[in-house]
Amino acid sequence: MKAEKDLIIIGAGPGGLTAAQYGARANLSTAIFEESSIGGQAVNIGELENYPGFPEALSGGELCQKMKVQAERFGAEFHSSSVLSVKKHDDIFSVETESGTVTAYAVILATGSRHRMLDVPGEKEFIGRGVSYCASCDGFFFRNKKIIVVGGGDTACSEALALAKLSDKIIMIHRKDRFRAQKALAERVLSNRNIEVRFNTICTEIGGKNKVEYAILEENRIKYEQDTDAVFIFTGIIPQNVLAADAAKDAGGYVITDAYMNTSVKGLFAIGDLRNSPFRQVITACGDGAVAAHSAADYIDALKGEAYI
Repeated sequence: MKAEKDLIIIGAGPGGLTAAQYGARANLSTAIFEESSIGGQAVNIGELENYPGFPEALSGGELCQKMKVQAERFGAEFHSSSVLSVKKHDDIFSVETESGTVTAYAVILATGSRHRMLDVPGEKEFIGRGVSYCASCDGFFFRNKKIIVVGGGDTACSEALALAKLSDKIIMIHRKDRFRAQKALAERVLSNRNIEVRFNTICTEIGGKNKVEYAILEENRIKYEQDTDAVFIFTGIIPQNVLAADAAKDAGGYVITDAYMNTSVKGLFAIGDLRNSPFRQVITACGDGAVAAHSAADYIDALKGEAYI
């Protein structure tokens, strides 16, 4: 049986867009499916300052639109459609979408992950304008500013410590009476002079005019308004792994890959925030995409008996 496409990429974030470009440049018939907007979570980045080659900040949306044009120029096809399932029969993958089923020799999953949100008034409205889920992405913009950090796990404590290097006005809140983070990490937070910890406290609202100006906190059932310039939320990350049903995952639900982005299913690759990566940034997702496309090309060549020996 011959597949309709050589390579299908699911997800058009930075990693998926890079994979599309590299796949198309490798002369693979490449199709990329995205159910929402081009760029994935990167579209929420208002000013991207640390992407190499762009000395002037640009938005995540702008960068991803440029990447889309570049991928299309090399021949990648873009489809606006949700993918419902990915199944493998012999050496062919069947990708079921809302608009029909497409077959391919290899599939790259770039479905990413999503931050667990507080789901409080003002949170969605102020994303990119004071609400953030990434200290390394946005912390610089709040140097010497007032910052509220929400969370109590390893990530929250690590990110609070990173932010404490930029500002001495950090308020860290956690809904329980102690951190769930590793003891050594928690003690580092508690002993940091730049961090004020408030246990038994939750955030019930985020407000302001054009940007974050305050948060409503509730401590031991008493509500009060806390002025702040930013609210950094670290209450968990949920990998979007539904389409990787047959692939091995770690305890957190992240898809396990090797250095070549291979999953436990031959011909199925995972990249970016979906895989068990030690660092999650736009640039690392792009690197994953380039490696996965290269690996997919080698896999497809071998499948077709065209591998270079």
